[in-house]
Amino acid sequence: MNALLLCAAGLCGATVIGSIIGFFIKELPHKWNDTVLGYCAGIMLAASTIGLIVPAFDHRGTLSWAVIAVSVMAGAYFLNLLDIVTPHLHHITGLDPEQHKGNGRTNRILLFVMAVALHKMPEGMAAGVSINMGEDGLVDWTVTLGIALQNIPEGMVVIAPLLLAGVSRLRTFIISVSIGLLEVIGVTAGWALGSISTTLLPVLLAFAGGAMLYVTSDEMIPETHAHGYQKQATYALLLGFVSLLLLE
Repeated sequence: MNALLLCAAGLCGATVIGSIIGFFIKELPHKWNDTVLGYCAGIMLAASTIGLIVPAFDHRGTLSWAVIAVSVMAGAYFLNLLDIVTPHLHHITGLDPEQHKGNGRTNRILLFVMAVALHKMPEGMAAGVSINMGEDGLVDWTVTLGIALQNIPEGMVVIAPLLLAGVSRLRTFIISVSIGLLEVIGVTAGWALGSISTTLLPVLLAFAGGAMLYVTSDEMIPETHAHGYQKQATYALLLGFVSLLLLE
């Protein structure tokens, strides 16, 4: 239980810390925004593969490798469905709906924030599931540390665009904290499901890994390559990947 509370508080707290830092950044230039996001993407790639999918295969026991492979794809498809059915965030910004009509820049900002919010719960589930898989009673903190590390810059790059879109500072902070709380819900759900059955644990690990891979490939990497700074973003991604390797 102590590990659960520490994991949930750490992930939510990292997001809030990043958000507070974001308030001091009026507008992060695309060059640095893409570099930070690239670093986050590298951490998520390493956390999803080394921290989740590989351990899922290692802990599969009597389960077929095909079950783990299908679980990875199911995690990605699940997030794809969420992406489709979740409404846009226009109604929680406090902005006049007329401001969104024909305003492609504002819509892109809100879609990016929605993408961040969407992956918080499966991200939290990934951390919650992973703290069940430590050997000899020890907790494996690799995935939790990796996600917390990328939550700080991720919180930063969410705040500035919302402020630029005209959302009030108070409402922006509330949105940020709410996004962090989604991760707390995910951590609790992942821990509970993972502790129910050792047979279910590798399936959940693979599922969470697939969800993280989906958001990294579908949202984060394309965003870092959209403004002409793909080289810096690519090297930042590699640095993020190596950072989690060193933690491992």
